[in-house]
Amino acid sequence: MKQGKRVGIVGAGNVGATVAYSLAMLGSCHEIILRDNKIDVARGKALDMSQAASAVRSHTVVRVAESMEELVNCDVVVVTAGSPRLPGMSRDDLLMINANITKEVIEGIAKYSPDAIIIMVSNPLDAMTYVALKESGFDRSRVIGMAGILDSSRMAAFIQEKLGYGGGQIRASVMGGHGDDMVPLPRYSTVAGVPLTDVLSDSEIAEIVDRTRHGGAEIVGYLKTGSAYYAPAKSTAIMVEAILKDTKQIHPCAVYLEGEYGYSDVVSGVPVMLGANGAEKIIEVTLNAAEQEMFKSSCASVQELIKTLNKNNFFGGK
Repeated sequence: MKQGKRVGIVGAGNVGATVAYSLAMLGSCHEIILRDNKIDVARGKALDMSQAASAVRSHTVVRVAESMEELVNCDVVVVTAGSPRLPGMSRDDLLMINANITKEVIEGIAKYSPDAIIIMVSNPLDAMTYVALKESGFDRSRVIGMAGILDSSRMAAFIQEKLGYGGGQIRASVMGGHGDDMVPLPRYSTVAGVPLTDVLSDSEIAEIVDRTRHGGAEIVGYLKTGSAYYAPAKSTAIMVEAILKDTKQIHPCAVYLEGEYGYSDVVSGVPVMLGANGAEKIIEVTLNAAEQEMFKSSCASVQELIKTLNKNNFFGGK
C-alpha cells in the first residue's frame, strides 16, 4: 500500500537527478522513484540522494525503478528523457527521435500510474507536451510542460543583474513557446510592485528580453558539453511542490489550448493555477497588439512541429 506522496522521474540525467535532489531536500514527498536506462547510474544517484535526505532529516526515500512497471501509483511523474541534438542532426530528426522516446515513456506512465499528473521537460518542450497529451489520453489539466517558470526566472535574474538591486522582489513574466519565439512581457514584470518601465529604459528592457530568449544558448556556450540544469530542475520542482501541496499558485506553464487566447489544438506557455488536479485554471491576461503578434508567431512555431509529426503519420489514426 502506498504511503504519502510519490513522485516518479523518468530520466536521471542532470535535470532529472537535480529535480529529485531538490524535492528530497524539501521533504515534499514520501518517495521519489528514478527511472533511467542506465540503471546502475540511477542506483548510485538514488543512494547518494537518500543519504543527503538523511543528513537534513528529510523523510523522503529515493529509489530506482528497473522497468516502467515499477513506476506505479505516482501522484506526479516528471519526464526529462530524450536525446540531445547531436552534430549533423536536423530539428526534424530530433523532433521524431524524442517524440518516439516520449511516446514509449507515456504509454508506461498511462498504464502504471494512470492517475498521475505528468510534467514534461523534454525538448522540443511544447511539441513533447502535445505528444504526451495525445498519447496518454489524459485530461489536458494533467499534462503540463515546464518552461515558463524557467524563462521567467532567467528574465528576473537578468533584470537584477542590470539593476544591481531588487533581488527576491522581481516578478518577471514570460508567455509563449519555450525557444526563440517566447514572449517576454515587460508590461507584466515588476520590481517590488514597481513597473519595470519605471526603473529601466526601453533599450535596457529590449536587451533583457533578447538575452532571455537566448538564455539557454548562453549557458550552452559556456558549458560546451551540456546545457543548463540547475534552473530547469528547480523550476520543475516548484511545479511539483505546487501540485503536491495544492497551493493554487499561478505559474506560467505549457498547456494545451482549447480556444484560450484564440488558439486551439496547440500547446503554449500561459499563466495557469497549479493545484492537486494539475493545471486547474488557465488565466487569460490582456495582450496588446505587439504581444498578440509575438504570441501568434510563438504558436505558429509549435504548429509547424505538430504538422511535421502529422506528416510523418506519428499519431496514426489518432
